[in-house]
Amino acid sequence: MTYHPAAVADADWDRQLAHAFGVLIGRPLTEYDSEAVYAACVTGNYMEEIDFRTEHAWVRPAALRGEEPFVSTLYLFDEAEGTPVFDPSTSVFEFRPAGGTAEFPEGFVAAVEVACFSGHLLRGVDLAPLLERYGVDLTSPGFAGTWEVHTAVLVSDGTLLDALRAAFGTGRTPEELTPFTAEPEEEWAQELAAIPNPELRTHLGYFCTDGDTGLMPVLEDTTVHGLDDEGCEAVAGWEDGHGQAEITVIRLSDLVAGPRR
Repeated sequence: MTYHPAAVADADWDRQLAHAFGVLIGRPLTEYDSEAVYAACVTGNYMEEIDFRTEHAWVRPAALRGEEPFVSTLYLFDEAEGTPVFDPSTSVFEFRPAGGTAEFPEGFVAAVEVACFSGHLLRGVDLAPLLERYGVDLTSPGFAGTWEVHTAVLVSDGTLLDALRAAFGTGRTPEELTPFTAEPEEEWAQELAAIPNPELRTHLGYFCTDGDTGLMPVLEDTTVHGLDDEGCEAVAGWEDGHGQAEITVIRLSDLVAGPRR
């Protein structure tokens, strides 16, 4: 992904974030494999209700190449001003060639199947050149039903710190924090006390609630968004109490992460 937020991260602020994120996931970030690729992924019933996985913005050529993000209108956080920014190039797509009413150009389906890392799953960045080579526009009505986003990935640089930053929506500077009013559970309030910055403590408290007005940590039931058989591992997850939204940070396997770009 070549897109980067406009704000430039500050090294001291990154250290504060790393410490705070470690508090929430129960382990210092330094204990995780720094060479691995991590991703913040979003799922939930809300995405299904609004057909989010098949929005045409996912398959814009520039977005699939990683040159532009997908700035969604998806509602995730109470009181937050911004909306999630997704990376179609690192997101995983499911290709179902028999699902549409139009015929694909000769050779296209076979080329996509070769690009799949498993079954009918492939990365957006691997789909992009095939659409261009064969002149396929997946937004055409005849191709509806042939594809959907299997794993929706938020924009990050692939490090654990940045994947967590995307998951928590902290932005890259203190000015981008949200003054959430959701109260953390009592046991989490004690854990959050280890975070010196009060604004950061307030922001992250939104992810330590009972799931009614904020999000709550997902423990044993944390999933890897259907990538269990591909060697991916969940780091931590958060969800609301109604099954509408879940955010999970995942360590991607080499197979799913693909070649480093």
